[in-house]
Amino acid sequence: MTAPRPLIAGNWKMNGLRASLVEAAAIAEGAAGCAARVAICPPAVLIHLMSELLAGTEVLVGGQDAHWEDAGAFTGDVSARMLADAGAKLVILGHSERRSGWGETDAMVARKVQAALRAGLEPIVCVGEMLEQRNAGQAAPIVTEQVRGSLPAELAGRPFCVAYEPVWAIGTGLTPSIAEIEEMHRAVRATLGEKFGPAAEAVPILYGGSVKPGNAAEILHAAEVGGALVGGASLKAADFLAIVRAL
Repeated sequence: MTAPRPLIAGNWKMNGLRASLVEAAAIAEGAAGCAARVAICPPAVLIHLMSELLAGTEVLVGGQDAHWEDAGAFTGDVSARMLADAGAKLVILGHSERRSGWGETDAMVARKVQAALRAGLEPIVCVGEMLEQRNAGQAAPIVTEQVRGSLPAELAGRPFCVAYEPVWAIGTGLTPSIAEIEEMHRAVRATLGEKFGPAAEAVPILYGGSVKPGNAAEILHAAEVGGALVGGASLKAADFLAIVRAL
């Protein structure tokens, strides 16, 4: 089976104002013709503006989270339908900052994935272990259980990605060894195969956690790594494009 086209997605988190759109425009210009699919996931208030700005380019725009309901009395939340209406094509779900800060469970993430599919969005589903779990030798069991619990059956035959992000590496400057990354990506791949059969080979498994221009090439060429979910380094076009071009 042909390997899936890699995805390099930038997660701007709670960063970026209208003035930051110049960085998005520079990313779109520099990413033209690259080997990977490229996406930027800005704060929700910028999605419509960014999607209009990047219309006609190869760069996709995504959301950072979505409620599991399509509409309702959920003050401050954003639905997947709203993201799609604003121009988003993808959405990050189950990020560790949502799991730890907002108490999101695998079951909640799975419901959000279902909502994303109803809205026609491609989900990027995040999984990853805490440092104490890794130190206890539980990294693979924890992550594979997250994969089983966070990915609903409705994903079969639909485009989606899994992003493996060791929680202890996010924003810390720390990264696992290449051998550790490959071990975890193989475990995720095997679990995807259990759930979805041979079609799972077409699912990109992204790596996230302190991906920078200096380590991107080594990480992106590791076995079973199908792209990257990039945090802080995606805020500046020069840094993000250096990662995109590392493939």
